[in-house]
Amino acid sequence: MSENKEQKNRRRTVRANKPLNINIGIIVFVIIGGYIIYSLFAYIRSNPVAGYEVKVGSLTTPATFNGLVLREEEIVYAQDAGYVNYYTREGERVASGDLVYSVDSSGELAEMLKNASEDDRIMSNEDFNEIKNEIVSFTKDFSTKKFTPVYDFKYNLQGTTLKLSNLNVLNSIDNMSSGHYGNSIKMKYAPRSGYVVFSMDNYEDVSLDNITVDHFKRKDYEKKQFVNNELVASGNAVYKLVTSEDWKVVIETDESTAQKIKEEGNVLVKFLKNQTSCYAATDVVKHGEGTFVVLSFRNYVSSFVNDRFMDIEIVMEEKTGLKIPNTSIVEKEFFLIPEEYGTVLDDDGSVYFNIQSYNDKGQLANVEIKTEIYDNKYGYYYINAPEIELGTVIIKLDSTQSFTASKKGTLIGVYNINKGYADFRQITIQYQNEEYSIVTPNSTYGLRAYDYIVLDASTVNDDDIIYQ
Repeated sequence: MSENKEQKNRRRTVRANKPLNINIGIIVFVIIGGYIIYSLFAYIRSNPVAGYEVKVGSLTTPATFNGLVLREEEIVYAQDAGYVNYYTREGERVASGDLVYSVDSSGELAEMLKNASEDDRIMSNEDFNEIKNEIVSFTKDFSTKKFTPVYDFKYNLQGTTLKLSNLNVLNSIDNMSSGHYGNSIKMKYAPRSGYVVFSMDNYEDVSLDNITVDHFKRKDYEKKQFVNNELVASGNAVYKLVTSEDWKVVIETDESTAQKIKEEGNVLVKFLKNQTSCYAATDVVKHGEGTFVVLSFRNYVSSFVNDRFMDIEIVMEEKTGLKIPNTSIVEKEFFLIPEEYGTVLDDDGSVYFNIQSYNDKGQLANVEIKTEIYDNKYGYYYINAPEIELGTVIIKLDSTQSFTASKKGTLIGVYNINKGYADFRQITIQYQNEEYSIVTPNSTYGLRAYDYIVLDASTVNDDDIIYQ
């Protein structure tokens, strides 16, 4: 009986002293799961920061002017009285001897053209395409701020449709000048090659020799449009020829701006009417109180044969460098420490300082700290270290000389996030517009191409961990 009790007690003792069996895999799983939950919770509570990849780019510095157009122009006058009918469209280039218009002294041709215009079969697919191109060109450049081009479009479209109508009638009459209409209708041909313009404005004789400030005030400017089927007298103007591909745009400006443009040499000019651009040679002329910049072109004259004044944009210069958004830029204050108080030892450009600080025993002692340099100019290091505050005493190495931190300076920069936290980097701005800045690349304490920076600097602080 006593033996049975002893065996039972032994069994109880064995069970009580049995070691706890811990599964290491479960512990690791719990730790990893806890970390994942913590990271997820931290990410949810954080505000993700938008980044921006720095790339090489350029910005231009344009200046807008309203210029006066000068061309080699020749007004053609009617030699006979009668009704004028045109057979070419405005802006079209004609060769010497090409048919431009006819003069009908009897009015019979005008009646024939009127009857022909009522025939729907007169227009071919090619004719409709030409009219369609006129409309598409107008709608592409249309602006509600300027109504003058609407009148130009009206006259251009009238000229195109009437020219097509006139040509179709003309093609159906083989021997008009020698037949029944020989005495009343006379065909008129271009005296020389050039671009046809159906208007005049009293500025045809303006040149670089006589241009004045008053010409830009448009006191004598009056545009007269030549209309199809209009009755003219002998000696009246009927159309105008632009006889050269060379043309000029003259702008009035102050002497300083004029010299600056001239020093650029060939400048890039953008025509705001159709958004095309080309280079122009520059020169400066003076007459009376006026200073004028002359921009000379050798192409695109056909696009502006009907324009006397035009808005242009001159690209004064182009800045190239690292292109960054202005929202990334921030100003930051730093302590200025003389160079001789620091020692640069590391390859990463960090600097060591000896500062006076109280140790754990409350005694004043010299402590060596390592910190990053944000800039180095005028004999000072720009420092931002938590150990250096206003009034911190810095001891010069191997000397008893000391310097008290008090002087501060401001740097302009951005927050670099290549390492996953907000790290200030100083920048030098070359040029800035409303949205972007061009900064100097590869500077000692600055940025390089393909660095990542904070898009909006106001959303972070120094050394913030960045969640993107």
